[in-house]
Amino acid sequence: MDILSKIVRDKRIEINYKKELIPIQQLEQSVLFNREPIALSERLAQSKNGIIAEHKRRSPSKATINHSLNVYDVAKGYASAGVCGISVLTDGKYFGGSLDDLLMARASCTLPLLRKDFTIDIYQIVEAKAFGADAILLISAILTKEEISEFSTLAKSLGLDVLLEIHNEEELQKSMMPTIDMIGVNNRNLKTFEVSLETSKSLSNLIPDEFIKVSESGISNTKAIKSLQLYGYQGFLIGENFMKTNDPGQSATEFIKNLES
Repeated sequence: MDILSKIVRDKRIEINYKKELIPIQQLEQSVLFNREPIALSERLAQSKNGIIAEHKRRSPSKATINHSLNVYDVAKGYASAGVCGISVLTDGKYFGGSLDDLLMARASCTLPLLRKDFTIDIYQIVEAKAFGADAILLISAILTKEEISEFSTLAKSLGLDVLLEIHNEEELQKSMMPTIDMIGVNNRNLKTFEVSLETSKSLSNLIPDEFIKVSESGISNTKAIKSLQLYGYQGFLIGENFMKTNDPGQSATEFIKNLES
């Protein structure tokens, strides 16, 4: 069983447990549920740098990235750096995140927040809205076309933006629909964990212009962004590069300064 299959298996168990603890109706009564979301896709379309900075403590490919930082401070630092949005990992078992991280990030800044998790149930979309997210991630590799349609339609009805992640042309073809705002190309091969920006470049021409193109994983310098911009990319998800430092906000500030100079 590959890592993605293990994560999805464990996620199903987790969601079934959560549903018993907190029913959807209770999530809908959250204070943040009626908050007007900020469109991440619009921010990316208008931005010079297009950076979505990520808060990530660890990952299956890197056991530990950074466990010593407070998410409130990280999000505040990212906001003052001038990023477009913040991606918050909320998976606990494999990435060391939680929904509390989303709440803390929401309390610390007014930037659009992407809830980054493995969405396999409508419960998680309502949950994202209730905990202050502005956008959700859908991963084509773990969803059917029908699920992508159902989940993205619900997200849009709640005012949430949808970032749809793909790894190849097959996943792209089943995922293009009007309820998707952004298409993210993950440069990491989920089976081998190898990273190559060529994945984003080779798929760029296949992504219609009505979608904001986002490149994910393996972006560690401004040269990479400048090369990807030539292929029509307007969004760049960067996590590890900032999070492996002692001050991700300062790291992002310097990165953006170099990019825009």
